[in-house]
Amino acid sequence: MIKFTLRAIYTIIICLFVLTSSAQRYLTDIDSVFFIKDTVRPFIKRFENLVFSGYLQPQFQIAAKKGINSFNGGNFDPNVSNRFIIRRARFKTEYNSPDKNGFNIAKFTFQLDATEKKISINEANVTVFESKWKLFSVSAGMMERPFGYELKLSSSRQEADERGRMSQTLMNGEVDLGATLSLENKKGKGLMKYLKIESGFFNGQGLTGTKDFDSYKDLISRANIKPITVSKNIILSGGISILGGGLAGGSKYVYKFKNTGSLKYFDIDSSIANIGKKTPRKYYGADVQVIIKHKTGTTELRAEYWKGTQTATISSSATPSELLKEPLFIRSFNGAFFYFLQNIVNKKHQIGIKYDWYDPNTKVKKSEIGKAGSNFTAADIRYGTIGVGYNYYINDNVKLLLWYSFVKNESTSLNTYISDLKDNVFTCRLQFRF
Repeated sequence: MIKFTLRAIYTIIICLFVLTSSAQRYLTDIDSVFFIKDTVRPFIKRFENLVFSGYLQPQFQIAAKKGINSFNGGNFDPNVSNRFIIRRARFKTEYNSPDKNGFNIAKFTFQLDATEKKISINEANVTVFESKWKLFSVSAGMMERPFGYELKLSSSRQEADERGRMSQTLMNGEVDLGATLSLENKKGKGLMKYLKIESGFFNGQGLTGTKDFDSYKDLISRANIKPITVSKNIILSGGISILGGGLAGGSKYVYKFKNTGSLKYFDIDSSIANIGKKTPRKYYGADVQVIIKHKTGTTELRAEYWKGTQTATISSSATPSELLKEPLFIRSFNGAFFYFLQNIVNKKHQIGIKYDWYDPNTKVKKSEIGKAGSNFTAADIRYGTIGVGYNYYINDNVKLLLWYSFVKNESTSLNTYISDLKDNVFTCRLQFRF
């Protein structure tokens, strides 16, 4: 993160002034001392709280076969089994507005993401801080959802190649449009300094939708225990999260799971009252992180578990981005993320093992999926992914990532999913951040 200093800006402006003095002769008649005092200093003061940061992630990938569907940077084209892509290229601007005592009373954040596919806004929000007790803040705009640990961890700091399949499916990106209220002790005193509580309302569809398509909002809340040193070398943190929301459908057909004992299937509800009616999206999450410090660096363990109810379609369990005219399907899901991170030799070298699973329909399994008359499809298949990799932190700004993902789906009665698909992916990524 780079913050322009007064000295740097003074130098730039004075150089520009010297270079253009021959073309703008009227400036030679102005006393340079008064020029700096009356013009340069007010200009610099206005921008001295402006902060720039960003990162670039070019990468090369090799898939197990051509044209696979993948959560490792998107699907491969039908004739492609290896590719160069820009995974992320983000530029972030923050402007802080402190009071006379130096306490920040407001912050504006704007972030762009530019790849070979598109340029999009990834963040655009303003936060206002309460200055009397220094406990509360209110944020509004496009911002990260306060749910879970992996979802909130910056993509520039992720040790694995990607977030888990579950978070990519259910959350459709890390950010959404909404407003949040946060409780966090900015004084850094007492037990309250370890607690952060966030709660807010969001549209629900994330970055995949261009606009909100119904009046139902997601209420998302998270209570987080910030890192606590519980012994000389052990640091502990964790949190619990909840999302309560729903979406409207444009069809009267809603399918719900039914179990008669001898047969499991999706049963149809075709009441005309279903059009525009709220169908559920409810998520519950818990996470914990443990850091163990030692001479060569750290050992870090993370565990995170989600469960809940998701409404989507017959072909996908992803959160819809628009009002759907097709039937809606209500499923119970669960999933988890587990990390083991270990420095080797020194802090520059790190190996990682990650396991995550996502089961979009916990009430059916294996050969039950695809049975005639059941309405169970590929959207109900459980996936587990084991990732192993190596991170080389070349310096504070540059990192090399080598990561291989072993992706395994459960075997079903569907013709295309009788056995495990060949959809493993190797990723080599170079990241530069500032």
